Amino acid sequence: MAAPALGPDSARRRAVLDRLRAIAGPDGFVPFDRFMEVALYAEGVGYYDRPRSPLGTDGDFYTAAHVDRIFAECVTARLGEIRRAAGDPGTFAIVELGPGDGTLAAGIVAALADDAGRWEYVLVDRSPARLRDASARLEGSAVGVRSVGSLSELGPFAGAVLADELLDAQPARRLRWDGSAWQELGVRVGADLVTPAEDGPARPVPFPALPTGVPVDQVVEVSPEAEGIVREVADHLAHGAALIIDYGLEESELVRGHPAGTLSAVRGHRSLPDPYADPGDADLSTFVNFSRIRAVARAGGLVELSFRRQADALGAWGLAARLERALAAAPDAATRVKRQLAAKNLLFGFEQFRVLELAPPSTAERLATPT
Repeated sequence: MAAPALGPDSARRRAVLDRLRAIAGPDGFVPFDRFMEVALYAEGVGYYDRPRSPLGTDGDFYTAAHVDRIFAECVTARLGEIRRAAGDPGTFAIVELGPGDGTLAAGIVAALADDAGRWEYVLVDRSPARLRDASARLEGSAVGVRSVGSLSELGPFAGAVLADELLDAQPARRLRWDGSAWQELGVRVGADLVTPAEDGPARPVPFPALPTGVPVDQVVEVSPEAEGIVREVADHLAHGAALIIDYGLEESELVRGHPAGTLSAVRGHRSLPDPYADPGDADLSTFVNFSRIRAVARAGGLVELSFRRQADALGAWGLAARLERALAAAPDAATRVKRQLAAKNLLFGFEQFRVLELAPPSTAERLATPT
């Protein structure tokens, strides 16, 4: 069935289509990861390169940091533990990958106000527009703030790497098992439409190997970009730890529960029925395959400290005690109810979210957390 015609923001989507046609094969085929790269990140026309931020209640989706500042406070508590385990150096870097509109960064910086001189906040994003958003939110902060385009610009460093809802938005390949081999899925670009398509045997897939014994027509998503980010962390994080917070599952859970894959498109806080209809004007994401991410981290020399549900991590980082203090300090009943509902959302509204904590061997033993 043909995808619907272009919607109201046709100028942007036509520009995206032009970019896609420039990289398409003779039959108009574009592998899905390259389609996702253009639709989300193409300079000047990609979804994340728009002047308006897509995050927050006025945008297309929100993160845990937008729900309540208690999320940032809990994360900050864990960052303090990481700093102490790294030897409590003079200045410790918090390196946030994909800071979005800076909401989480602002919450962490506020929680560090009494100890600001011993911290540095580094914003890392390939989108200049998003770096401007995050930097503006931190303007005037007592904590020193700087921004870079990639983690490699920092060289080896001691610090805490933070990636909240980053890996799910990295370009992913989509592969379908036909009973004897994996087939490459992508899109076919027409004059005014993008439609899903298949292009025969899959390109080679880097380590780890794809699952075996899956049902016919099983779709699996693999993100070399997300896995590359973890390898980059392993290459540059000399002391400290990394916190990866995202929605995703183990590979066996993804195969069992999502036979058609996990691709979704969101706009205005609503899932769109056709993820191919509005390239450049909707968020695209896939669940993180944490089995692959964990394997890549181990291969890169990182030690896994813990892998658990977000609710469990927040509990370990002191959410209950912080909520109790916040409720006691609330000026009225309405505020208390609002914060109670926010905490409930953080614990139960992010059910598919997992927290993966990784550290180089130099810090891992002092940070070990029971899983």
